[in-house]
Amino acid sequence: MFRDFGMDTISLAGPLKAKLAAMREAGFTQVMLAARDLVGHPEGWQAAVREVRDSGLRVTGFQVLRDFEGLPRANAQGEGGHLHDYKIDIARSMIEMAAALGSPVLLACSSTSVHATSDRDAIARDLRKLAMMALPFRIKVAFEGLSWGRHINDCLGAFDVVSRADCPNLGIGIDSFHSFATRTPAEALEEIDPAKIFLVQLSDFMWSEIHTVAERIETARHFRVFPGEGVHSDEVAKLVRTLDGLGYEGDFSFEVFNDDYQQMPLPTVAERARRSAAWLAEDVLKRAVPLPVAVRGSQRAFGTPLRPTTLTPST
Repeated sequence: MFRDFGMDTISLAGPLKAKLAAMREAGFTQVMLAARDLVGHPEGWQAAVREVRDSGLRVTGFQVLRDFEGLPRANAQGEGGHLHDYKIDIARSMIEMAAALGSPVLLACSSTSVHATSDRDAIARDLRKLAMMALPFRIKVAFEGLSWGRHINDCLGAFDVVSRADCPNLGIGIDSFHSFATRTPAEALEEIDPAKIFLVQLSDFMWSEIHTVAERIETARHFRVFPGEGVHSDEVAKLVRTLDGLGYEGDFSFEVFNDDYQQMPLPTVAERARRSAAWLAEDVLKRAVPLPVAVRGSQRAFGTPLRPTTLTPST
């Protein structure tokens, strides 16, 4: 069973209950959930919460609150501020669902809104407010810099505003895809307090460079692959080793948006994730993993990208 590595439901097709079962059968003990997993359940979001609890899987985190920070607030006369108030209501709903799940972390992504300010103190003020809303529920807020974020687009920028906010349950989330897309070196993590890293999401992709923001978004939402399947295996390994060396003790979740995986049987995709977890745990972090002998032998060379015949991305 994998203690430190989990899957995101976004990587699998089908109903929530089947996704949870496939993860457990592959040896995972935790799951990263999205709001759509709950609100899209045919019997209501409370039924989805029961399915998660019945699965026995630990909840890694809950995502994702978008475009929250930096929106205009009402003036002294109480005028304006409708966008900010709207997002506060959305945040309350997200926190309510996260609390029902027993999720320790709520993920918030940096804003892409043209209405959001670039004032980092204002951004920090909003993030502090969000964290204070989550605090009574013992939920941490992980703020992630999207690589196409309007004003915050990497982990260093995210850590800067989190530091300004100075709230105990406010930290950052790190996504390997966004780090690679912005060419943020693993060494940059040494500038971040590891105690403020609340979540790490891992994935790879199949081409060496991304040339435009549009291509970055398209790749992120449709063509990610599991760590060890793409062409950035060395960078993934370095990122994970660096975090481990800094003392990061949190979870690693595989956030893999891939249209091809949505057309594959659940056990097949979950097996790919298991091979990825085994490679990271055994070969990268040198941790023992209780896998069957046949599986342990077959995944030894998994640190190199898979052959094109094994995975053919849609074009």
